[in-house]
Amino acid sequence: MFWPEHGRYGRVWSPWREMERLQQDVNRLLSRESAPTFPAVNIWASDQDVIVTAEIPGVDPANLDITVAENILKLTGSRKPEELKPGEVSHRRERASGEFTRSFRLPYAVDSGKVEAGYEKGVLKVRLPRAEADKPRKIAIKSQK
Repeated sequence: MFWPEHGRYGRVWSPWREMERLQQDVNRLLSRESAPTFPAVNIWASDQDVIVTAEIPGVDPANLDITVAENILKLTGSRKPEELKPGEVSHRRERASGEFTRSFRLPYAVDSGKVEAGYEKGVLKVRLPRAEADKPRKIAIKSQK
């Protein structure tokens, strides 16, 4: 079969090859346009508590709100854009600014009265103790005689 755009004889048209090419184009488009989620977060849990760390460089802790309801942690805040001095021109801006909100379902209920949060070197660390009512209990087995 002759393919005019190639100026030569080529492969036979295949709908599967066309769908694969379309999928690659869509993936390429989405990877360019989707911004990374901010802030980047790590979450780990033990039997006693959940630890959440979030990278929030440039965020003033005064502009950060942490709420816990049932087993949902919500981080809300804002990062102000860096202001240019007179005569300066932005060459490249990759760090996002503005408001952000992230919500996370925790693996169990937490005691919201005992939640602790700290901020050091651009990293927020939140410790969420497990609610006593939600902790596993060892059940004693009584022997019946």
